[in-house]
Amino acid sequence: MQFLLESIGALGEDIERHGSHLFLAAGKSVEVVPELAKRWRVDRVVGQRWTEPFARLRDERVAKALDVPFDLFDGETLAPPASIRNKEERSYAVFSPFARAHRVATHVDAPLRAPHAIPPPPEDVRFKDAALPKLEKLGIPPNPNLPTGGERAAKKRLAKFLEKNASRYHEERDRLDLDTTSRLSVDLHFGTLSPRSAWMAAKDALAKAHPKAWHRFSEELIWREFTHAVLWDNPSLLREPRRSEFGSFPWEKDDAGWHAWCNGTTGYPVVDAAARQLLGEGFVHNRARMISASFLTKDLRIDYRRGEAHYLKYLVDGDWPQNNFNWQWVAGCGFDAAPYFRVFNPVEQGKKFDPTGAYIRQWVPELADLPDAAIHEPSNASPSTLKAAGVVLGKTYPEPIVDHRGARAIYLEEMSRLSRTK
Repeated sequence: MQFLLESIGALGEDIERHGSHLFLAAGKSVEVVPELAKRWRVDRVVGQRWTEPFARLRDERVAKALDVPFDLFDGETLAPPASIRNKEERSYAVFSPFARAHRVATHVDAPLRAPHAIPPPPEDVRFKDAALPKLEKLGIPPNPNLPTGGERAAKKRLAKFLEKNASRYHEERDRLDLDTTSRLSVDLHFGTLSPRSAWMAAKDALAKAHPKAWHRFSEELIWREFTHAVLWDNPSLLREPRRSEFGSFPWEKDDAGWHAWCNGTTGYPVVDAAARQLLGEGFVHNRARMISASFLTKDLRIDYRRGEAHYLKYLVDGDWPQNNFNWQWVAGCGFDAAPYFRVFNPVEQGKKFDPTGAYIRQWVPELADLPDAAIHEPSNASPSTLKAAGVVLGKTYPEPIVDHRGARAIYLEEMSRLSRTK
């Protein structure tokens, strides 16, 4: 909400600088848009198409209530979600062939330049603006750790990424201890930066000079395309797993485990760091998201939908298609899902992708004085090492709430049984 309000405010200021005005109206779009269209005697209403099923339903209701044409334009993705089809004219269920087809079928042109001026509203268009809500009145405390909203801030993030980190993207994107990801997911979600702008800017900067980095970054943008295409054809995914057999999976109702996972007190440092990063800055590194999701669904065997909803509540870049798709991918119940026997070991993942322990030290400061060799598994550190770092297991930092090896064995047995009864 903080990012959204900042972005709306920034949009209004930009439109004012271009000589026009952004009107703000309070109410439900299905009621307000038709009412204003009638009052202002407009010729047509235009908007950007959304992939999400509730947004498609909203647009249908708006269209039915209007007496004038309602034109929806694509732009949320590089290619319209229903446009990439296989030889049988069906949607793809696996990413690799989708990505190949997308690269062949999608021609991305450079975005049009912004206009130098926008005509002011006609004199007979009178409307008392609704005030842009203040966070305080909404009961939301401001968070200085969140990214700044608006198009200008988005362009700065893009420029910073291309200048500093993009050339090493293919090598360092999974490193938790290095700030080398683009951080553009929030801008792509809210539209403060279009996927076309990100694609073309990165292509110009990387395609010739750093082809491996360009291929990896463009692959991530196409992955986003895939998640939207899948949801377009399968709107029920927001409510239920794609693999029907998961409807009978014996998810645990482990409230203690759930709260420990949410608050970052599981006793597994990289999992706890991810939980605290989410609450602290509304963002989680992609590798940490996968580790965290695997721990919830496979170590604790808690329903992926609880984790999905928790992430959607706190992520600034909370995107319905991507969030749902990625949670189902890790849980093994979605499209092109990770095989069920792939269970992330949180200790080994931490050692591999946070070798210096910098990510853990930032978000789990009570472990900051542990040496690199002990910071990923303090429960296995010697008493002298713990004492020297001021760590008291069970007091200053929790013991592991579950034994990973044992939990993995139980999960695999449940999945083997589920596969046999499929």
